[in-house]
Amino acid sequence: MGTTIRRAVIPAAGLGSRLLPLTKAIPKEMLPVGDKPVIEHTVRELVASGITDITIVVSGGKNLIQDHFRPNPALVEQLRADGKADYADAVEEVAELARQGHITYLDQHGPYGNGTPVLNATRNFGDEPCLVLWPDDVFVSDTPRAQQLIRAYETTHCPVLALMPMDPADAPRYGVPVVKEDLEDGLLRITGLVEKPKPEDAPSAFAAIGGYVITPAIVEELRELTRHWYEHRTGEVYLTDAINAYAARRAVYGQVIQGRWYDTGNPAAYLVAQFAHALTHPEYGPILRRLATDISTRPAGDTTT
Repeated sequence: MGTTIRRAVIPAAGLGSRLLPLTKAIPKEMLPVGDKPVIEHTVRELVASGITDITIVVSGGKNLIQDHFRPNPALVEQLRADGKADYADAVEEVAELARQGHITYLDQHGPYGNGTPVLNATRNFGDEPCLVLWPDDVFVSDTPRAQQLIRAYETTHCPVLALMPMDPADAPRYGVPVVKEDLEDGLLRITGLVEKPKPEDAPSAFAAIGGYVITPAIVEELRELTRHWYEHRTGEVYLTDAINAYAARRAVYGQVIQGRWYDTGNPAAYLVAQFAHALTHPEYGPILRRLATDISTRPAGDTTT
């Protein structure tokens, strides 16, 4: 698949503190959704969208991510010797996915904030735009979210943010875009983001979610924010701050994503993502539906299994 964007960054250096103690020893990116760790869902989305150069920015204690995508010929050989060809094929397929995406790893260095890993990864990208996707999101859609963002960039040749419709009551949980113009097909011209506004102060009925096309000019804004941080040593460096600084003078767009978004960054959302994914499975879905029906029809206080 040909594409105007070939690079992507996955920031994966966070502590996963909202999921402790589950993430004390296991990186949050490696928690399973279905039969795959959540970061693999992100990598698959990128490869399916034509991305051929993926940088995963990590920190200490994230070796399991590298181990997951690394080829393991000894394991494959043992599985085939044991007659477990399907399992062997699955292990090989993950390594092939990493090869197709040409995954490289980079240690995060610099101030706190989600802008730092993006700046770390893009230092040598030159004048190329790139995608930024978080590793704790799962999107289910006919057209991958990444591909929808790429198409929006090909239309505008400007930075693009992934958006979803939201209930106004949820505005305090999100960055909410200020919409200047509706260009149809879900493409919106925006002039910035308001972070976590009160419902009555929300400038639109959309939420900015995990997914960006960023351009070299956004990277330059991140450099400026980082230079300022080293001068004053206060606050954090956020990607949305760089986007807002850019949007004050130049065009930024939002693309309303067609599909379902599952966030796995907190316990309740993670359980929802697990359950929703399992319900779509041809084997597990019927089992879970029977279980849910059985539990919902029990008398109050009945905890038998």
